[in-house]
Amino acid sequence: MNEKNPKILVVRLSSLGDIVLSSPVYKNIKAAWPTAHITLMVKPQFAQVLAGHPDIDEIMVAKKNLWANIRQIRNGGFTHFLDLHATLKTILFGFFSKIPNRLRYDKNAVQRRLFVKFHKASPVLEKHTLDKYLEALKAWNIPVIYKEPKLGDWAYKNAEENGNGKKVNTIAIFQTSFIGDSVLTTPLIQKTAKLFPQAKIVVITRPQTEDIFRPMKEVSQIILNDKKGWNKITGVWKTAKAIKATKADIILVPHRSFRSALIAWLSGVPVRIGFTSSEGWFLYTKTVPFSWMIHDAERNLSLLQGIVKEKFTAEKLNMRYAPSAEENVERLIKDFNLEGKTLVGIHAGSAWPTKCWPMEYFVSLISRLQTELGVQAVLVGGGKKDADLGEKICQLSQGHTANLCGKTSLADLMALMQHFKLFITNDSGPMHIATAFEVPTLAIFGPTTRELGFFPYGEGHRVMEVKNLACRPCALHGGKKCPQGHFKCMKDITVDTVFNNAKEMLLEHGYHIPAK
Repeated sequence: MNEKNPKILVVRLSSLGDIVLSSPVYKNIKAAWPTAHITLMVKPQFAQVLAGHPDIDEIMVAKKNLWANIRQIRNGGFTHFLDLHATLKTILFGFFSKIPNRLRYDKNAVQRRLFVKFHKASPVLEKHTLDKYLEALKAWNIPVIYKEPKLGDWAYKNAEENGNGKKVNTIAIFQTSFIGDSVLTTPLIQKTAKLFPQAKIVVITRPQTEDIFRPMKEVSQIILNDKKGWNKITGVWKTAKAIKATKADIILVPHRSFRSALIAWLSGVPVRIGFTSSEGWFLYTKTVPFSWMIHDAERNLSLLQGIVKEKFTAEKLNMRYAPSAEENVERLIKDFNLEGKTLVGIHAGSAWPTKCWPMEYFVSLISRLQTELGVQAVLVGGGKKDADLGEKICQLSQGHTANLCGKTSLADLMALMQHFKLFITNDSGPMHIATAFEVPTLAIFGPTTRELGFFPYGEGHRVMEVKNLACRPCALHGGKKCPQGHFKCMKDITVDTVFNNAKEMLLEHGYHIPAK
């Protein structure tokens, strides 16, 4: 089918994630038919959020009444109808619209219902929804060039500086989540500083993650938001007042909690940008689509689409630490007799028990690293929980490890990373610190998966996981115990598998195994 000036209506009413996922469809249509006029029909709550996509010419807001929708579709003069929703309602839209060229993607509704009700599997269910979207284009002879949604697909119209035509003097960035989340916010800070070189950047974070942001030259001020005890409640107004005092023009909030959105709203910052999936999305002046299809570092960067219409690519993580941390690390290396040795860092802990590879597996791995490869294992971690775990592993490994758990601050841990030839870790904050310092990282993923977007960022890293385990992921962050009771996601990752991958990675990065 060769069309000169096709006028295409694409219907994908909800949900936001599925709409965001559909981006390559519009890009492929425009690539095949550059003069095509594409209208996307969505529910009212998504209209403003999606209006800036460079390949979508118009947003049509769906009405509650069936016949009202059919009338507005008929009045649109469309030549093509593409149904990416495939419900009875949208099927009726297509039928009564009388548009000559109609397509509908196959959502395999029957197979899905059989699987949910009777656990009857079907090969068609293994296909990703996006692949099914793209398959529909074949009937119009549209080649599939673009296969994945990209960071800049959902670009936003220029915010005219701070949205009111005034110069941006101060930008606040709110991130009060875990260590790993904070590490993955650093590219957002660096890119913001490049876009607004004259603006002051204020970071709002927890006391536990202050050391991540304090050494950054781009950061002018840090506001600490302590969420422990009564501070979780009283800190809302205290932090909002502190942000208000900075006279920030814009606040970017990658943290998706209601509390963070509430603080941003109470601060009175005129332009407040968060994710559509935030629990307090309605408290923002602008929201940016949240997609699981990209890495968390890139997701955070996408918040800038609420300010400028520009496509961004995530740069490598680039962190700094205080000079005093280097002195502390040098002292520890001497105290533990680590000079001149090939060091492999190991983080065996996590805030979530189900994200921890079994302790006895780490003990066996450490022994093999020492006896078969001749490297020195160094246990790292902060807090009493990690310290206790490190002590147990150290005792069971019979002197094969140096236990620095509980002996380093966050800044010290950053300074220590440059001494490691390899870092082996659970899905945790130190994993992201290691990748930020370009340490080859071997990550062990159990209840979480790469698709959640928190895998090691950059080239040369590996993820060990049990694939095709139906219960994965069981939670976004992990949990206290395995919901199924078998813990196969971790127990089935063998010591042999991790050891062999560690050996390969060491050899790839120039390590020579000493002759026995």
